Amino acid sequence: MSLNVDLLQSSFDLVMEREPELTIRFYEHLFARHHEVEPLFSRNSRAQQALMLARALGAVVEHLEDASWLEQTLSVMGARHVGYGVTEAMYDWVGEALLETLAEVAGDAWSDELAAAWSEAYGAIAGLMKAGAQQAAA
Repeated sequence: MSLNVDLLQSSFDLVMEREPELTIRFYEHLFARHHEVEPLFSRNSRAQQALMLARALGAVVEHLEDASWLEQTLSVMGARHVGYGVTEAMYDWVGEALLETLAEVAGDAWSDELAAAWSEAYGAIAGLMKAGAQQAAA
């Protein structure tokens, strides 16, 4: 995986500075498009869920150059999400909502290069999580 780590980290810093409640906005996008997933998030308040996601995103962005950390952490996370009822199709929904939210918050700083970098990074992240989910289901 040859991600543009500097671009991903700097753009993540930018969007978090512009919108500290980025993950709340993400869930608004996700639930507007796929309201059928909203019950999967009922164990925690929306604020708690958003905080957990913000921490997870921050940790992943911080560890983009640590392949073993990413593989281990995201595999475990994917396995855990099987128990929450997450299906493989839902990873695409999350990716769409995440990219939409990042683009919205980045505004005119969003570019084709950023879109491609985030799309590639999310694909890698989702792939590691799906692998963990498949192992857990087997």
